[in-house]
This record gives sequence, C-alpha cells and structure tokens, in this order.
Amino acid sequence: MSSIAARAELLIRKPPQDVYNAFVDPTIIEKFWLKHTSGPLVQGANVAWEFMVEGARETVTVTQLMPNQVIAFTWSSGIAVTFQFHALDTNTRISVSATGFKGSDTAAQVVDATEGFTLVLCDLKSLLETGASGNMVRDKAALISADRAAPTTP
Repeated sequence: MSSIAARAELLIRKPPQDVYNAFVDPTIIEKFWLKHTSGPLVQGANVAWEFMVEGARETVTVTQLMPNQVIAFTWSSGIAVTFQFHALDTNTRISVSATGFKGSDTAAQVVDATEGFTLVLCDLKSLLETGASGNMVRDKAALISADRAAPTTP
C-alpha cells in the first residue's frame, strides 16, 4: 500500500517565488495553515508545527529545498510530503503529494490528507490573490475540534 498517495493541485495567480515563500516564511504560513511554527523551513531542519486544530502538533524534517521549485519534508510518522512549484506564465501550478501511509485505515488517511492539502492550497490561493485568508483551514479546524469535544453516543 506504500504506493498510495494523497494528491492535490491548484493554479495560484502569483509567481512561484511568492507561493514558495508562503510555505518557508513563518509569518506567512501562520496566516493560512498553521497556528504556530518554531521557525522557517531550511534544509535539514526539524521544525515544530502547531496546527489550528486544538492539540494538533507535528515535527517536520525538511529533506529537500529547491527555491521556487520544491519543498519536501517528512512528518514524524514517516509520511513524506512534497510540494512542487511550476511556473505557468506568470502564475504557479502547485502540486502536493504525500506517501508512506501505514495501518489498517490507509484509505481513510489518504482521503483525509487529500482533503486537508486541498483546503491548504485553496486558503493559500485566497491569501495570495486577495490579500486575505478565506479561513478555510481555520473553519475546518473548528469543525474537527468540535467533533473531538462532542460526547460520543453509545
């Protein structure tokens, strides 16, 4: 099942440098995806991320940075994530893929990751093209947090 991947792709009407920088610059990534990051993404760094979902934290290890072209990292669970940035005229085609899902619920993990990355890319598009986050990631995080806090029914 290791060949199964979560994938998302979107056209963002900004140059690759702007889209790439949104992920490596803590002041920008905290506007659309993360609640907090311990620092910028740099080659070989271990960076602590706090997501907008209450209690959701992750440490990413940066495995590859090619300015304006590729950002790759692994989650602490071993899932490998790659963002690719391709110039398309003056715009950017951004693609993300995640591989290395494990366990009996692999299909559900892939679906959840695909949904999550799609929301991240859409919110980034809103931020870069209009100057304001569409709050898509924040609103999804609120739903997940509410579901986790809800009492379970027998």
